[in-house]
Amino acid sequence: MKTVKIKGMSCQHCVKSVTKALSEIAGIHDVKVDLERGEATFDEVQPVDQELLREHIKKAGFELG
Repeated sequence: MKTVKIKGMSCQHCVKSVTKALSEIAGIHDVKVDLERGEATFDEVQPVDQELLREHIKKAGFELG
């Protein structure tokens, strides 16, 4: 299980957007986003480049923290 901080989330719509963005990345499964903590946890079945994570989060309108 890997955890990343996400900046800019403020509502459940944000949670859904981040969940969708991370779920679209090959090798990432079981995404859970915690609005109160401002973080996302997921399983990596293969190594995922940090820059790829950053790009997907940015496209969703947020930033890696």
